[in-house]
Amino acid sequence: MKPVISAKDIEDLLRGGGDLKSLPSDAIITPSARDLLRELESRGASKAVSSGADGSDSPVPPATPLSSKSPKAELEALFNSPYCQDLKLQICDVGRRLWQRAYVDGNGGNIAVRVGEDIALCTPTLVSKGFMKPEDMCLVDFEGHQLAGSMKRTSEILMHLQIMKRQPRAVATVHCHPPYATGFAVAGMAPPTCMIPEYEVFASVAVAPYRTPGTPEMGKLVADLVDQHNTILMANHGVVAWSHNGVEDAYFKMEILEAYCRTVLVAAQLGKQPNTFTPAQLQDLLKIKESLGIPDPRHGLKECELCDNNEWRPGVTCQAPVKQEAAAGFDAEAEAAVQAITDQIMAQLR
Repeated sequence: MKPVISAKDIEDLLRGGGDLKSLPSDAIITPSARDLLRELESRGASKAVSSGADGSDSPVPPATPLSSKSPKAELEALFNSPYCQDLKLQICDVGRRLWQRAYVDGNGGNIAVRVGEDIALCTPTLVSKGFMKPEDMCLVDFEGHQLAGSMKRTSEILMHLQIMKRQPRAVATVHCHPPYATGFAVAGMAPPTCMIPEYEVFASVAVAPYRTPGTPEMGKLVADLVDQHNTILMANHGVVAWSHNGVEDAYFKMEILEAYCRTVLVAAQLGKQPNTFTPAQLQDLLKIKESLGIPDPRHGLKECELCDNNEWRPGVTCQAPVKQEAAAGFDAEAEAAVQAITDQIMAQLR
């Protein structure tokens, strides 16, 4: 049987310092792989990515990080360096995965990766995430000004940049519209907690109010949440996630969140109350989460405060005892006085 070569196979080969000439001559090349090969050939490159100076598989960043104030020649050199070329390939790979999983539609979604003090690579506008090429990428400063790249940068870059400015650990951000998670965003609520370990360990979800996509107001509302959350549901819009590890890890947050939201909705239709973690079990998961450096507002809370299922959740109740609180604005003395006056009036009428 003839081997089948995909675009991902080619990217993996290049990341490992391989040569395209080593591909089997009788291999079946997929359409996306053929497009990538044509693009590489147009640049006369048989190796798009070389190994780093330390002998590692992936190129290393500059020893001294550049900034938006660096000379234009240095910024152009960085943009065309093996280091950024590797990141561009990673962005294209994540874009294809988003598109293949139907997490993006049309030209929706965008991706950004920090490559300097206040500069980032990002995806272009008006291009399907499933069919991007490395030369489509853009270099921008943290104010959104484009520094390099022939295509125009994404219109939603300000949100990504505000996340990076607010959260110094954020090295990569991914925004998309996964249907089940976006359903929760449209409803204006985060999914219930205490049901799946992967969700509890790797994702920390909050909801940002709706504002027009691409506006500074939208970016600010999201950025206000990223100190304690790495995955934000954007009301009536979609989801954005940041990672302190890399762009693939930011993408993983999407897979975990979307699978979880789908599972919650399936469980809600089974006619049986879902089983949830005990407070002690959830504490164990949060310890793992904290050891991985993943933020969560529940770090350090007592067991009775861990579950966050107070809003309507289909069939979900927390195993920890819930503290009953008086309704907002309720005044017991005023209510008693009103009731006494009402009783007097009713007595006179009788």
